[in-house]
Order: sequence, then C-alpha cells, then structure tokens
Amino acid sequence: MASRWLDLRWALSVLCVLLMVETVSGARGSSTGAHISPQFPASGVNQTPVVDCRKVCGLNVSDRCDFIRTNPDCRSDGGYLDYLEGIFCHFPPSLLPLAVTLYVSWLLYLFLILGVTAAKFFCPNLSAISTTLKLSHNVAGVTFLAFGNGAPDIFSALVAFSDPHTAGLALGALFGAGVLVTTVVAGGITILHPFMAASRPFFRDVVFYMVAVFLTFLMLFRGRVTLAWALGYLGLYVFYVVTVILCTWIYRWQRRGSLFCPMPVTPEILSDSEEDRVSSNTNSYDYGDEYRPLFFYQETTAQILVRALNPLDYMKWRRKSAYWKALKVFKLPVEFLLLLTVPVVDPDKDDRNWKRPLNCLHLVISPLVVVLTLQSGTYGVYEIGGLIPIWVVVVIAGTALASVTFFATSDSQPPRLHWLFAFLGFLTSALWINAAATEVVNILRSLGVVFRLSNTVLGLTLLAWGNSIGDAFSDFTLARQGYPRMAFSACFGGIIFNILVGVGLGCLLQISRSHTEVKLEPDGLLVWVLAGALGLSLVFSLVSVPLQCFQLSRVYGFCLLLFYLNFLVVALLTEFGVIHLKSM
Repeated sequence: MASRWLDLRWALSVLCVLLMVETVSGARGSSTGAHISPQFPASGVNQTPVVDCRKVCGLNVSDRCDFIRTNPDCRSDGGYLDYLEGIFCHFPPSLLPLAVTLYVSWLLYLFLILGVTAAKFFCPNLSAISTTLKLSHNVAGVTFLAFGNGAPDIFSALVAFSDPHTAGLALGALFGAGVLVTTVVAGGITILHPFMAASRPFFRDVVFYMVAVFLTFLMLFRGRVTLAWALGYLGLYVFYVVTVILCTWIYRWQRRGSLFCPMPVTPEILSDSEEDRVSSNTNSYDYGDEYRPLFFYQETTAQILVRALNPLDYMKWRRKSAYWKALKVFKLPVEFLLLLTVPVVDPDKDDRNWKRPLNCLHLVISPLVVVLTLQSGTYGVYEIGGLIPIWVVVVIAGTALASVTFFATSDSQPPRLHWLFAFLGFLTSALWINAAATEVVNILRSLGVVFRLSNTVLGLTLLAWGNSIGDAFSDFTLARQGYPRMAFSACFGGIIFNILVGVGLGCLLQISRSHTEVKLEPDGLLVWVLAGALGLSLVFSLVSVPLQCFQLSRVYGFCLLLFYLNFLVVALLTEFGVIHLKSM
C-alpha cells in the first residue's frame, strides 16, 4: 500500500488532496442553507442572524464587507487567514478576478504542500513506526498504511466536522468518493484487465462497507451523532482490523499442510521519496561505481547539516526532463521547510537516516511547529500565568534536550532511542497536513461563496473526484501491469478506513469540545440520492460478482461506468430542481 505514493503520482496525490478538501471547504459557508433566516437587510448590518454567506453577492458593494464581518455563517473557526474578508474587504470589486487568481494560485501551492508532505514525510514515518512496532503486513496495511493513504481524506473530514455547518458535507464527500471508487475505478480495472476476484476478501470488504454505509444512512436520518455512535464507528473499524487478522491466520492455517508455492511478487515501483531516500544526496550511492569517491573522508558537523538540508540531488537533476525540473523548482521551498521541521526515520538504511546536527535541530523546531500549528497557533501563543508564552517554554525545553542529545551521540551511529524521531516526525507532518488542509478548506469555501456554488454538488463531483483521482491512476497502473486483483481489493479496503475513521474520529473530536452531540444538516433530497446510489452500487457488486463466479469481465466494468453516469445525471437534475419531492 505504501507504493501508492508513487513518483508518477505525487502530482496526482496533490490533486487528490486538492479536490478532496475542495468540497469540504465549499460546505463551510454553504451548507447552512438548511436554516437560512430572512433576507439580510442592507440597513441592519449590525444584526447577527445566521444567513447563508452566499447571499453576500446579492448585496450592495458598500454592505458586503460589514456582512462578512458580522454574519456568523461567514466566520472560519480555524486557519491563519480570513479569505472571505480579504476578497470583500481588501479587494475592490474591479479587482475581484485578480483576487480569485491569487487565491487559486495559493490553493494550487497548498495542494503541492499536501502532496509533498504526505509522500515524503508522513508515509515514510508511518512505515518506520510499523517496522519499529514489528507489525505484520496485514495489520500495518489496514492501520498505519491505510492512514497514510487516506491522510488527506481523514484530515479534511476532521476539519469539516469541526464546524457543525459542514458536518453534513463531510459525509456527502465521503459518500461521493465511495460511489466513484466502487463504480468508475472498479469498473475501469475490470475493463483494462478482466480477472478472477478473490472471494473471501471481496465478501468481507463489501459487507463491512455496506454496514458502514447503512450506519451513516441512519445517522443522517436521525440528524445527530451521539458519543455512542462515534465510538461505534471506531469500534467497527477495530472489529474490521481484527477480522482481517483472523482471516489471514485462518487462511495460513488451512494452507499449512500444503506444499509451499512461491507467489509472484508485486514489482516495486519507487516513489519520488523512496528514490530520493536511495540516493539521499550521498556521494551518488545510486549512480554506479563511476561516481564513487576514491577516498573516504570524515564530514564536519556543518557539512552534514548542509547536505541533510539540501533537497536537490544534482546527479538526479542532470538526468531528468525539463518538466520534472520545473516541478522540482516549485517543490524546493516546501521540501527545504519540511526537511528543517520534520524528522524522517528510514529503517532500511544502515544509519536509519540519522543526521546528528539536523536531528538535534529537529528537537527544537519540530515541537515549536507542533504548538504553532495546533489549533492554528491558539495554544502556542497562550501565556502561562500571563507572563511566558507556551512557545517560549517549548523552545527552552527543546534547546536543552537538543544540547544533551548532541553531546551524548555521535555522527556515525544513531542513538538507541532514535526510533522516537519517527513518532515526532509523524506528529509534525500530520499537523502540517492539517494546517494546509484547513487553509484549503477556507479558500474553497470563499470561492464557493463568490461563485455561489452548492456545497453538495461540490461534494459529489469535485471533492469526490479529487479524493479518488490518485487512487484511480495508481489502481489503473497496477491493472495494466497485470495485478488487477490487488487494485480491485484496494477499491473497497481503503474507503472503509476513510468512512469509519473519518466519521467516527471527526464526530468524537467535535463531541469532546463540550458538545453533547453533533448535529447534521442534510442538504435536501440530494444527500439521500447520494447515499442511496452508494448502497445500490454495493448491492449490485455483491449480487453480480458471485453470479459471474468471481470472473469479472469487461461487461461488468461497463455496467459500473453506466451506473455512475446515470447517478451523476440524476444527482445534477436533483440539484437543479428538475427532480424534486412534491410538497404535501
């Protein structure tokens, strides 16, 4: 599963995060349409009724800034910048296209930050943690690596659930991605390479996913999520992990008496991060004997630090295409910042990626990044006793720990507790992803307000496509290489984690913030169309796959594609009011 962050896919993972968070963001300002108050009066700007923020575009230009600043629906709970206020208060109407262009450019760069952070720092540390804890491949696959692959989805869901107005959109986005993956992606795999599906994993994953969808459907019907429901979601995922482990154990026990037959090994495709780790800027380790130094020399501490902070491999730069070089130029500032703030442990290296000066620097900078990104820096600037900010205490403590570590270790050999840096890197990279996802949510929310886009349409189209585009291309690549069964299994296994942990953990965090329950605001008939379509796609696969004796053909794939097209047409007709319920 770790190979999903492939070199050819780093840009796709950026787009994945891009559109994945996109709809969630649009919801922040738009899903409140379920409780719109009367039209905002132009003269009563000092009033604070909860009005749909999208109505700002219908006001006079002179009233828009006050509307944005006073309307509770236009406020963002997190993030460092107020993008709505920037558009309507700091840019004149004539410069609105310029403001939108700047926002889109910053949005694309945030996608780049998300993709690089997840591929080169978050997932490698997760792999190191699973290796350190000596987890089996099955347990690591359904826990740490599933979290790594679904990190953007999970963090965007957590951001969405932090605001009651956008909780319903987060569910819609997860549903939309589920429909896309179980129809378009699964159908595309069977079209590219018909194959015999594995029966037991298929039944296991589809049944668990159907249970998760049914629980979510009931939750939407009830309109609220209690603590018991949130814990039930997480408990169901724990039960799923236990089931995977038991199924693997039973399968091995049944095969124990048979002769050992070597299984074909999936070819390893190095991701950009893995290729960088192999070369790692170290004397051309990856480039053959012609680049090996004739004499070994001991590097100074300053040289080790400079080399560790250099994100550019000059040998690799010379042999890459112009397109790769152009993208690398944009990635260099991000990679340098992440190298400076996020430690990475690599168990496959002899030195486990131990760089004494840089790792000691991480002991100061990484905790500082943690407190300054947690809740958008709210905790970091809090003053203890009204005198000393928390970030100052963190810097002092980190400096003391870094000094002890520097003088108690050597450059040549990693310390015994070096594995703890993997947990520090995991936490720091996770908070970087969360901070970037929050900004993406707020930007897309502001663009949704400007263009008056429906949050539900954004959820089932742009967000769903963005959540799945990276997985789709990697699964299609696996299918072309002759491994369709692996790609097909990934279609169902990954989205189980996203919906159970995304909904469960998101609601649990919201409830922990002095809320007794999370209230959901379904956006009319379209939410039920979305949930029903996902359920029907699962039922269709559950019935049709066994009828084909698990021999999946191209006809089955085209049927899934046709199902998604019909669903998309029905959803759009519902959104634009062509299909609607008659009022009694």
